[in-house]
Amino acid sequence: MYNIYVIGTAGSGKSTLVNAFKDWMDSRDMDCVLVNLDPGADSVSYDADVDIREWVHLGEVMDEYSLGPNGAQIVCADLMALNIDKLTAAMESHRGKFTIIDTPGQMELFTFRQSSSIIVEALGKERSIFVFLSDPSLSRTPNGFVSNMMLCALTQFRFSIPVVNLLSKSDVLGEEELEKLRLWSMDPYALYGALLDDDINAQTVMGIELFKAMETVGVYQELIPVSAQNLEGFEELYNQIQLIFMGGQESEMVDDA
Repeated sequence: MYNIYVIGTAGSGKSTLVNAFKDWMDSRDMDCVLVNLDPGADSVSYDADVDIREWVHLGEVMDEYSLGPNGAQIVCADLMALNIDKLTAAMESHRGKFTIIDTPGQMELFTFRQSSSIIVEALGKERSIFVFLSDPSLSRTPNGFVSNMMLCALTQFRFSIPVVNLLSKSDVLGEEELEKLRLWSMDPYALYGALLDDDINAQTVMGIELFKAMETVGVYQELIPVSAQNLEGFEELYNQIQLIFMGGQESEMVDDA
């Protein structure tokens, strides 16, 4: 199976996208296994085939260790790695060509914990990609756009795994604004010009420097708008997944999974 990790900041729409992408895949007869890796989720908007909350649950950890939500989240992150054998066994009991993995709501609990590297390695790093969701509420401004790009780049740097950068909830944006953000992602000079046109302050100067650093190291990449509401952008997302895993050879990827 090929692993698709869905990652992004709190409120970026990870669970909703997981559910919508599963529906899109089902409509094309592509079997998927859905995995919830958020031990603190009160509920998820899909029927998880494998749910980490069966073995690690935020509320139970808070009670057992007398911790608040933040401390318990950190303990949960480490407990997930300790339960990796149970997780992998549960995943192996399901058959599908793709595994779509919903990561914790607070992305730092997954991105910056060593336990997450253990999980990714155990599930097959060489057959994994990250789908990073950029929140449109943050991406609307040049500095916010650079901030999302930086978070996406840090995720790729942390795990050394291919990353597809998505603009989630694209349906909330007008056509003109959507085209502006897509232009920023395809044309570095357009984004650089927007940063220069912004009010010059310490934040803008830092945004310009971050932009230069990302362009230098080659992590600048196109942003794909997607909408879980109308299923727009999923064809392009799938094409990127196909390109990364099998160089665009869909039939070979499907047969090998």
